[in-house]
Amino acid sequence: MKPNDWLADRRAPYLVGLISDTHGLMRAQALDALLGSKLILHAGDIGDAAVLKSLAAIAPVRAVRGNNDKGKWVANIPATDALAIGAHSIYLLHNLAELDLDPIAAGFTVIVYGHSHRPLVEQREGILFVNPGSAGPRRFSLPVTVARLSICGRRCEAKLIQLL
Repeated sequence: MKPNDWLADRRAPYLVGLISDTHGLMRAQALDALLGSKLILHAGDIGDAAVLKSLAAIAPVRAVRGNNDKGKWVANIPATDALAIGAHSIYLLHNLAELDLDPIAAGFTVIVYGHSHRPLVEQREGILFVNPGSAGPRRFSLPVTVARLSICGRRCEAKLIQLL
């Protein structure tokens, strides 16, 4: 069932799991935090195809390549992706510095990205920017996190979930 079909049939929020920068490490805590998601978006630096397989056991997965994703297994993973869920258009990429479009002009309401390992939820000019942080190996003193989008009608909210 496609996201818009599900939204038409339900009044409950449509939950989208957000994860990034796993670098080949699929933590059990991350999988637990994403349970209940109807869709999972991985914002790159996946590290291993097994990560996507683990996520797909929970919900359908859409992923983009990160700067560290190399090899034959990434051949069919795009650098960017765009999707619509209800009234919201979501743009998915790895490195926000490589955003090559005007999200306002393009009509996006949500930008999901990774790369910096710094979790962030921020509204900018009416667009929700979400970096779920890093769910992979800990870097520096940054937290290990994932995030969740909750979409219900015109409302779209993001919440960071600290794992460790």
